[in-house]
Amino acid sequence: MRPTVVLTRPVGRNEELASRLSAAGWQALTLPALVIEPLHHAGPVPAPGDFDLVVFVSGNAVRLYLAQVGLADGWPVGTLAATVGPSSARALREAAQFGTQGCIVHPPVEAPTHDSEALWQLLSDRALPRRALLVRGETGRDWLAERLAEAGVDVHIHALYRRRPAVWPYESAEQLRRLAADPHARRPVWLLTSIASIDAVAQSVRGADLFEWWAGGSFVVTHPRQGEHLLAIAQGAGQTPMVKTCMPADESIFQAITAD
Repeated sequence: MRPTVVLTRPVGRNEELASRLSAAGWQALTLPALVIEPLHHAGPVPAPGDFDLVVFVSGNAVRLYLAQVGLADGWPVGTLAATVGPSSARALREAAQFGTQGCIVHPPVEAPTHDSEALWQLLSDRALPRRALLVRGETGRDWLAERLAEAGVDVHIHALYRRRPAVWPYESAEQLRRLAADPHARRPVWLLTSIASIDAVAQSVRGADLFEWWAGGSFVVTHPRQGEHLLAIAQGAGQTPMVKTCMPADESIFQAITAD
């Protein structure tokens, strides 16, 4: 029986990795943990030209904001863009609205972490902006906004989407139950890439009566905070999972999943 990996990133983020894992002999089960829902805004969209700095917390933030704001004349040259990692920066560079004139600050691929702390280290080494816009989901960490505000920056937050737990298809839940019931089957490796996705998956496996089996399994996460959160949940159920931490790029994730 081929080993199984459960990919839980949002729709559209799993396909290339699933194909590569399948070619490497894995059975890839795609079960997004979260559904991304755009938020409706009745008021005007904050324009990037009104800020010295615009920070995007994710690729979803990039795509939804650019679709919402339009930018017929392209990204304003005087506005610095920033992302918490290279994947979001790539989404911004590839967008037609951003063009070739804009500058993006982000932690490099080889940085120890891709998060608010790593981005703050880069921003604090520069002349800080007067006004900053943080583009993100309805909920999220306020750590970077707090650091900017403490440094005297006028910070505005623009929430574009909400995340809610996805409802798994019946057939997928049954596939997991068959794996759990097979004494010869190797437990799946679960890819979890945010604290919200960990909580959503934990909720789903509880609903399928598979929580203890899941909590004692193998996991790949993309930040130490996620690993700590997962361990706390599993240990609360008396389980000790095996958790690997890697960078959030597909190559690092592939190596972490397939390594013995």
